[in-house]
This record gives sequence, structure tokens and C-alpha cells, in this order.
Amino acid sequence: MKVLLIYNPNSGNRTFKNYLDIILDRFQAKGYLVTLWRVAECCDLPALFQKIDRTEYERVLIAGGDGTIHQVVNSLLDNGFDLPIGIYPAGTANDFAHNFDLPAGVEEMTELYTGERFVYSDVGMANGEYFINVASLGCLTDVSQKTDPRVKNSFGIFSYYLKGLEEFQKIRTIRVRVKSEEYLFDDEIYFMLVMNGKSAGGFKKVSPQSEISDGLLEVIIFKKCPVLELMNVLTKILKGQHTKNPNVLYFRTAKLTVECEDETGTDLDGEQGVPFPLEIEVVPKRLKILRQG
Repeated sequence: MKVLLIYNPNSGNRTFKNYLDIILDRFQAKGYLVTLWRVAECCDLPALFQKIDRTEYERVLIAGGDGTIHQVVNSLLDNGFDLPIGIYPAGTANDFAHNFDLPAGVEEMTELYTGERFVYSDVGMANGEYFINVASLGCLTDVSQKTDPRVKNSFGIFSYYLKGLEEFQKIRTIRVRVKSEEYLFDDEIYFMLVMNGKSAGGFKKVSPQSEISDGLLEVIIFKKCPVLELMNVLTKILKGQHTKNPNVLYFRTAKLTVECEDETGTDLDGEQGVPFPLEIEVVPKRLKILRQG
């Protein structure tokens, strides 16, 4: 029996490698052979999954942040792998992992990942690229991309808040056209989130009504309004009370199109996103995530 463990040594506070011996010991005691793959800047994950025989492995373990999980999941699914996934949340925000009520310690997680209990999880897709947690566009949505990795490793999630405050001073609106069966929208906005999970940027109640396996995405649009009103909306995110604010448009859908002619980027799970127009849809129950029963 084989297990593939893919880990990013640069994620979070860079301490995950200290736990490798514990993980290997636990899996070997259960009769598993663990194959390690270290993700580096030069690492070609698609090439890795094209080389290995999927029938030899029983599960894939991923240690890193949301960006690492995003890259691994895209490589897995693009190459036809349908194996249970275990997540070691070793990144800065670890938003996707918040959906699965994982134990706090590596030893407890490892014991869980030697078991057979899993839950199905939806994933999103934007222009053919998968995202596990969130697709976003507009101001403030690329904070994680712009945060210096050295600052991120030193200050953790607080580094996102610092960078967010810096970016807030340059905030501007963009005009978008959003089309879905449930809603048509054509107006100016500050930013927009399409959520699969509940948490984004370390804020655990960005999309409090999200369910990871309900076959729907949550769309949250922060409309143009006076900046002071926007600040009030943002403070309500901490308690998950922003979705009913008149300056916020919130709805659920399985598929939508987003057009934008203004110069702005997109983001998928904290990674650089895809170009406009965006064709976004949910792929129901596409992943098997190992978790507690």
C-alpha cells in the first residue's frame, strides 16, 4: 500500500518538515509505504502525476496552504486521479481546511489519515481551472499574491491584514456584468467573491452559509458605496453579518458568467487567476477529503 505525501517546505512558518518522521512512523506502522514529494519553485506537479501509476496509491496527503492545495488538486484532477485526500494545514490562512473540523495536532491528523472515513467536497471551476475555496476579483482580492513571502512567514495571517490596509488606500471600483439563472447584475463594485468554502483570508465567516458539498457556490458582491460605509461592511465580516447589508449582493448559484472591461486581476485560492470573461461553475462532490466521522 502506498501513500503520496506532497509538502511545501516554504508554507506558513516552515516547520512542517519537523513532523515528517512522525508521519512516516505512523503510516509505516500501518503497513503503508510513503512516497515524499517536495514542492519547490521548479517543481512540475503535472509532470509528476503523468509519471506515477495512479493504481499504486491509496491516498494523497497535502501539506501546505491553500495555494499548495490548489496546485495539487488541479494536477490530480487534470490527470484523472480520484483518491482520498488528507490535508495538513501548514499555510498562512488555511481557509479550505476550516471546512473539515480537523484535529489540531499532526499526530492526531496522521492517525485520522490512516483511516477510511472521508467526506465528499465540491470544487469550483473557472475557465477550466479548478479552485477549492474561492474565486475572486477586484480590489483587495489579490492581497495574498502581493504579500512578501518573508513577511508572511514571520507574521502569519497578520501579514495579510497589514497588506490589506495598505491596499485599502488605493481602493477603486470596477464595472462588472454578472449573469446567472438566479441573478443579473451590471454595475460598479469594489470586489466580488465566489465561495465554495466559508473562510477567506483568515476570516472564518466570509460565507457563513456555505456548505462544502451542496452543489452550489455562494456569490458575494461588494457594491459601490461611500468608503465609510464599505468600512462598516468589512467590520461586519468578523461576525458573518455582512451578507444582509444593502451594499452587499449575496446569492447562491451553480453557474455564472462574469464580464469586466476594466483593468483588474482575478484570484483563485490566493493564486493568480484566469482572464475575463469568467465562466464559473461548481463541480459537485469532486474530491474525497479524509476527515473525522
